[in-house]
Amino acid sequence: MTGIERQIILDVRQVAKHIADAPQMQRLIKRGLAAHVFDSDTTMKQVAQGIIENGEFTGIIRGYERYGMFFNERIGYRISPDGSRIPLYYGEIKINANNKYHVIPRTRPSE
Repeated sequence: MTGIERQIILDVRQVAKHIADAPQMQRLIKRGLAAHVFDSDTTMKQVAQGIIENGEFTGIIRGYERYGMFFNERIGYRISPDGSRIPLYYGEIKINANNKYHVIPRTRPSE
């Protein structure tokens, strides 16, 4: 099955973690955690739309239904607390039990 064939709702509380320089992203870095951020808000929306239309179901992992896909061009990067960056080409949508979702740039599908 490809794509998500039901109505899902963006969980706006989760978005700022994945936007570069947002306070929520900065908090992750200050706590010593890496942040996975999109190149831009536009890229995040395009990735979400691409996964909704053509993403592959990857399973239910840690309580979330997950769909994802690889992209030919970089969609974001992983920022480590030391400031190093790794380019990201995989996008994933996590859907909770209330059909709320958020999209994340990743290195690979969740396991």
